[in-house]
Amino acid sequence: MRILLTNDDGVDSIGLHVLARAMRRHGDVVIAAPDAEYSGSGASLGALHLIKPEVHRREVEGIAEAWAVTGPPALCVMFARLGAFGSPFDLVVSGINPGANVGRSVYHSGTVGACLTGRNGGISGVAVSQNVVGFGVEGQGSEDSLLDQRWESAAAVADVVVGGLIADHPAEPVVVNINVPNTSVEDFAGWRSTQVGTRPPRSMVEAVLTPVKGKVDCFHVEMGWGDELELPAGTDSGAVARGVVSISYLSRIEATHRADLPRIDSALDQMLVEAGSGRPDQSVGRTDN
Repeated sequence: MRILLTNDDGVDSIGLHVLARAMRRHGDVVIAAPDAEYSGSGASLGALHLIKPEVHRREVEGIAEAWAVTGPPALCVMFARLGAFGSPFDLVVSGINPGANVGRSVYHSGTVGACLTGRNGGISGVAVSQNVVGFGVEGQGSEDSLLDQRWESAAAVADVVVGGLIADHPAEPVVVNINVPNTSVEDFAGWRSTQVGTRPPRSMVEAVLTPVKGKVDCFHVEMGWGDELELPAGTDSGAVARGVVSISYLSRIEATHRADLPRIDSALDQMLVEAGSGRPDQSVGRTDN
């Protein structure tokens, strides 16, 4: 099993390194990640004839092969699929993104876009994101809000989901979108198979042009953020807001993948039972509330 690991926050991201170490037990891990921040890049490749992308070797603790690419995560995946980093890959794992990629954030997320690019090339993918406590907007979190990020919790969920996906690998490629609350595993309020919602927990609500001093016909765009929303529990947004791990399938009808991949369900149940997870008023494991 060869696993390509990438992200949209850059090769130096703590979340990427934590996730890489968690993936080692599943196979040979190769990192190919952007050399800089590419949040919000979706599945963009960039203008290849203009950016003239470069690839540089990097050192990541515990990982034998790591590369920094001067381009977005989808480009990293495309290069890998075309053989730039050796023999074919069996799985793309992307993350850990600081900020939940739920609701419409799914469609512009570089974390998810990397996996969609892999799927288009016939490779399944797992996108891993974690909620940010405080001011996380549109799937992104500011640096100040990441000081207490519980990366290991998201890595633990990714570990069991990847294990289940490998054990029950579907005939057609699938993208599993994981969103994890920013708590310890024992404090999860269960997990749920969710639908992609229409809105993230907090979103942009306005964009206003303000003149740039000293320049004619030049403006900054001042963005206005809305308050946190209470969203339906059955959506990815609503689940994470309630402290529940959200598992969404982005490729085919969700019920079809649930039938194809039963070991993901049982592995998540077992993880939460062993951790003693679940609040007193909620069941341990899968929640249908």
